[in-house]
Amino acid sequence: MTEKKEMQVVKGLDLERYMGRWYEIASFPSRFQPKNGVDTRATYTLNPDGTVHVLNETWSNGKRGFIEGSAYKADPKSDEAKLKVKFYVPPFLPIIPVTGDYWVLYIDPDYQHALIGQPSRSYLWILSRTAHMEEETYKQLVEKAVEEGYDISKLHKTPQSDTPPESNTAPEDSKGIWWFKSLFGK
Repeated sequence: MTEKKEMQVVKGLDLERYMGRWYEIASFPSRFQPKNGVDTRATYTLNPDGTVHVLNETWSNGKRGFIEGSAYKADPKSDEAKLKVKFYVPPFLPIIPVTGDYWVLYIDPDYQHALIGQPSRSYLWILSRTAHMEEETYKQLVEKAVEEGYDISKLHKTPQSDTPPESNTAPEDSKGIWWFKSLFGK
């Protein structure tokens, strides 16, 4: 088995510019998200202590599923965009902390498109400030993922509406049914 090269991550990420809403254009399927999720997005807000509030949302069968967490620099002294994210699960009764890596592998100069991964290469996200991305931009980000050693055959495009729903207009999955289904690969 050949050893994979160390991933290159963004250096000097401007965290304030990175804040706001990001739409999931594509990702590796995750047991933490419903398979039929659409309009998936993340909203990041900088906290006064320098950590980041994370709100991940997806819609499944017309209902909004979400989970909130926090992100922080893995090494506060490093200029590398290697973050840790922490969520408490299950989302409807948050008692078990789950921590993961969130590495910014690429961001364009205007902070409109990003490629996010982590060291095991088990998770990958292509994010955009808008719900849709030009095909050429998408292909460039996929190529970057290949350069970083990702098996892109697992990459799945996330359906996005032309007019994404607003959080306050959709019924919520208050029972966490999507979360339980996701544990069983549904």
